[in-house]
Amino acid sequence: MIIRQIAKTILLSTIILLSASYSNKATAQEGKTIFNTYCAACHKMDKDLTGPALMGVEERWGNDREKLVAWVKNSANLIAAGDKHATDIFNKWNKLPMAPFETVLKDAEINAVLDYIKDWKPEVPIVDNNANQTSSDKNSLLLGIITLALALAALILLFVKRSLKKLSNEALDVTPVKAIPVWKNKSYIALAAILLFVVGGYFTTTSAIELGRNKGYEPIQPIFYSHKVHAGVNQINCLYCHGGAEKGKHANIPSVNVCMNCHKSITEYSGEQLYNIDGEKVDGTAEIKKLHEYAGFDINNANAWNPNDAKSIEWVQIHSLPDHVYFNHSQHVVVGKVECQTCHGEINKMDEVKQFTDLSMGWCVNCHRETKVQFKENGFYSIYEKYHNELKNGKLDSTKGITVEKIGGTECQKCHY
Repeated sequence: MIIRQIAKTILLSTIILLSASYSNKATAQEGKTIFNTYCAACHKMDKDLTGPALMGVEERWGNDREKLVAWVKNSANLIAAGDKHATDIFNKWNKLPMAPFETVLKDAEINAVLDYIKDWKPEVPIVDNNANQTSSDKNSLLLGIITLALALAALILLFVKRSLKKLSNEALDVTPVKAIPVWKNKSYIALAAILLFVVGGYFTTTSAIELGRNKGYEPIQPIFYSHKVHAGVNQINCLYCHGGAEKGKHANIPSVNVCMNCHKSITEYSGEQLYNIDGEKVDGTAEIKKLHEYAGFDINNANAWNPNDAKSIEWVQIHSLPDHVYFNHSQHVVVGKVECQTCHGEINKMDEVKQFTDLSMGWCVNCHRETKVQFKENGFYSIYEKYHNELKNGKLDSTKGITVEKIGGTECQKCHY
């Protein structure tokens, strides 16, 4: 009886442990669903929304999972306890408290969401716009082969005609007219001129099309700046440096003082070995010193630094569109939801940046054919819809009811890029 009782106890314990393990695993798999149900309304992974972006949140909390779970359950408790990080977040987000979830989510479910956030990776939708170019190359090759075949057939028929004419003259005992030399025959000269014009025009046109296209262009910059280190390893948001991409025509190159926000304290490089385009080793600390020289910053007398002493860095422009082309970053980033990597490639994996695509008209047009526009719940479109309905219902006078100001005419970006 005792042995049987022990066996039952062991079996029951094993079943409980397996059930708990399966439950935790199932909860972990449901982390995405829980996130979309309870978190997505206020948070995105890679962009600030009502609340901060969640990618890297655990690292920002010092990898203290227990404290982070407590924050999600009831942030007010941590703030009341005087936790510095919790208080800083509360103050940064205009003292708006985070909704408590202690009665909604269990610890295992919160941990499942945190696991989902930790494992989340941003998708990189790179549009393959080279397909049409490949198809065009194949068509050009096929056309060239057909042209050569027809030219060869015409030449053969010409010789056949000449041979038949000669046999006919011999049979009829007719003295043939002396042939005009090829170099004096106006027909041949005209045919050769037309052929030369067509072939020369084709090659001139195909060569001219590539003018101004710098796919793969990778110039040497005055400072070796690694996007792989900044955007990849340290996950600095693109908009921190290129804030104009979301608000205006140009993405903007950050000023020296923006760089110094970090490099006042980061004065040495301690990451993995860097290499330039020629495969030569790069001293990261020496490159930071170059930045300090442009900024007029002395690490031995940091408190005396004056940001007004900074000089602009002569960065070499990589991406350049013709003057007649209008391109607005904000339209693509905000309205079109186009990721930076679509046009610039996997920038977070590049040390020295190079031009990812040729930025040709065909490449842009193909992207426009495939990219979907968000009309539903679009703030810009909804303004026009509202006024349309008010005009239709007679609430507004069409002659004086709507001014340019009401449709965004006084916003800075309307006139200033």
